[in-house]
Amino acid sequence: MAEIDKDGMIFVGKGEQTALMSLALSNRHGLVTGATGTGKTVTLQVLAEGLSRAGVSVFAADIKGDLSGISMVGEAKDFLVKRAKDIGMGEYQPDEFPAVFWDVFGEQGHPVRATISEMGPLLLSRMMDLNDVQEGVLNIAFRVADEQGLLLLDLKDLRAMLAFLAEHAWELTTQYGNISKATIGTIQRQLLVLENQGATKFFGEPALALTDLMKKTSDGRGYVNILVADKLMESPRLYATFLLWLLSELFQELPEVGDLPQPKLVFFFDEAHLLFNDAPKALLDRIEQVVRLIRSKGVGVFFVTQNPIDVPDKVLAQLGNRVQHALRAFTPRDQKAVAAAADTFRPNPKLNTARVITELGKGEALVSFLEGSGTPAMVERVLIRPPSARIGPITPAERAAIQAKSPVKGKYDTAVDAESAYEVLQKRVGQTAHPGTPGAPQGEAPAGGGGLLGSIGGMLGAIFGTSTPRGTRLTPTQAIARDITRSVTNRVAGQIAGSLGKSIGGSMGNTVGRAIVRGALGGILRR
Repeated sequence: MAEIDKDGMIFVGKGEQTALMSLALSNRHGLVTGATGTGKTVTLQVLAEGLSRAGVSVFAADIKGDLSGISMVGEAKDFLVKRAKDIGMGEYQPDEFPAVFWDVFGEQGHPVRATISEMGPLLLSRMMDLNDVQEGVLNIAFRVADEQGLLLLDLKDLRAMLAFLAEHAWELTTQYGNISKATIGTIQRQLLVLENQGATKFFGEPALALTDLMKKTSDGRGYVNILVADKLMESPRLYATFLLWLLSELFQELPEVGDLPQPKLVFFFDEAHLLFNDAPKALLDRIEQVVRLIRSKGVGVFFVTQNPIDVPDKVLAQLGNRVQHALRAFTPRDQKAVAAAADTFRPNPKLNTARVITELGKGEALVSFLEGSGTPAMVERVLIRPPSARIGPITPAERAAIQAKSPVKGKYDTAVDAESAYEVLQKRVGQTAHPGTPGAPQGEAPAGGGGLLGSIGGMLGAIFGTSTPRGTRLTPTQAIARDITRSVTNRVAGQIAGSLGKSIGGSMGNTVGRAIVRGALGGILRR
């Protein structure tokens, strides 16, 4: 049987009925679940191969390195040849598929970068596990940066922006709300954790262009974009937030196209439970919105995880194409997962779905794809077809050869450090530290207070000698004038401070009043 028939159907497997996934309905999203070792990765590879043959680009995370084999010609091993015959494929035909490797750390693939501004405060807060107060301050940092035309590209830009908030907290609090230096300190510490996890390499430029994920070969096959995620999975929150950012960017940037004969891109989200673990409601709402609406942008999303209960009900309801591998029912939670999985399928009178889920062998699955009317087909027990490409990882030499002929070779390999918030704020600090008048910050008022009263004080000091530099001997007339002036001004200060104190209230009012008078009459009292 051909992998893709004339009606645009991908051949996935066969039981009593043939399991075919419609290209036109693959943007209605899907779910691949099953316990470890039951064949989820092979199923993912089969779906990716079928989509690539049809000219659809694929993006998938490679957690263990096994998916990289899709880029190499498969081998006609005995068990693959037997499976092909058992399901009516005829002779097993090895094949290979065009692949591009990506790596957040830039070690086993092209670097993937995003700017701080693109990530936004909501996803950054999720990545750093900030509470509501800390997220609020982060939002203020983004707002102030926008209003002052400061670009937030990398982590040092965000650090500089937070330092700017701390320095100007008193001024900004009245406009944006309370800004605590302790809160900013907490955010800075969380940024340090991100840096230790390698996020410094992720944030910056050149940022990923989404069009580079939707390329085709000269013969019309779609590229399979493989995110090397073995090291990234050591920081699961960074992994989940990165993939959610990518999904959000696709949603924001791609135009509305409605229902196409086939999607532009199909996105496989492996270890999907990491996306939903401890996610705040605002983030879950965002995920639901993206999944619900992104199909009209020509993008399909498949979640790959162990249990269907890992996915919230509102998201689960959007996933029309289902492949369920075996689940084990050893614990109450496992039993709940089996029941939940069985209930999500359209019943088949010939199958006890809940029982079959626990009996499936490796490479077997319960499958239900959407039919032409958009309704789920009855669940069928099928043998998944063998992949045409290699099953298992490729060697470093093979990976290097693929990288050498990559369609985006050289575009992302060198980081660019453009002028942004960090550089602009550093220049401001430099200008303040080196003003026009040596030894004092630019615009600083003369000692003794500014304005009219300060000028009057300066004139009186010059007349009566109260502003004579220390160490200069006064004439008898100047000494007498100084004592009279001090006596008079102290009485005036006391009277004014007393009046202010009554208005403000108590000892605090007297203190405030005296501070004001000292500033206003500083020129007279100065020695």
